Amino acid sequence: MLQRPTSFATEVLRYGLIVLVLAFIVFPILWMVVTSFKPPQDVMVSPPRFLFTPTLDNYVHAIWEKNFLFYIKNTLFISVTSTVLVVVAGALAAYSFARYNVGDGHILFFILSTKMFPAIAVILPYFLIFRDTGKTAVGRFLGVGLDQPGALIISYTMFNLPFAIWLLVSFFQDIPRELEHSARLDGLSRMKVLRKVVFPLAAPGIAVTGVFTLIFCWNEFLFAYILTRKTASTITVGVESFFTLQGILWGPVAAAATISVLPMMAFVLLMQRYMVRGLTFGAVRG
Repeated sequence: MLQRPTSFATEVLRYGLIVLVLAFIVFPILWMVVTSFKPPQDVMVSPPRFLFTPTLDNYVHAIWEKNFLFYIKNTLFISVTSTVLVVVAGALAAYSFARYNVGDGHILFFILSTKMFPAIAVILPYFLIFRDTGKTAVGRFLGVGLDQPGALIISYTMFNLPFAIWLLVSFFQDIPRELEHSARLDGLSRMKVLRKVVFPLAAPGIAVTGVFTLIFCWNEFLFAYILTRKTASTITVGVESFFTLQGILWGPVAAAATISVLPMMAFVLLMQRYMVRGLTFGAVRG
């Protein structure tokens, strides 16, 4: 039976809805970027001014006067380190759950249950732990006290590890066991099978896990706000510093937010094809 061609009106309605959804999603970002180039007298006016003389004063204020690159450096180091730890530990743990059924599913469910805790419920214990740890010689050496990068790295790793394990288990389960058996018969050790066979096949899932983990670490505010003061503050805390007693510096805030968003947008666009492969991995089976 031949499929009836889609009418022109249906196509117009479909693409119209797509345009409306995209406009709803993209408009706040465009407004933020436009505001970052507005002079102070054109920011908080009604009706909004779309014709104005662009200026870079907001970026100069954010970068030089507020030293926003310092927050970017801290965020980059903490986020990348935590993401690497989460991906490595999560991949090894997920593989053991997928292949050996460690704990007969009970441990895996317990790991998932830790993700159900809201961040506000664990922030006080984390604060007390890192406060006391930072007073010890080992804690100061490892940098795991308050207002030190290690505190955020450990917090982000512990908070994202359950999500990474549960996400990666399904990817490892979709890899045929016969491939591993064949590699073992060819003389490869268990670690070489993981490195040369399993992990390359699960690369799309690992990439997706890394992207989501990095985005969470980059955008997280509560842990960064409570566990840091100045030395290890991240971009979310840095943006909050533009809320002064004299009022909110909307232009510099928009400039700082634009600087904060650009690295993640570039990273997601770079990893887009891996994310599509990872999200569709195992969706179609022969």
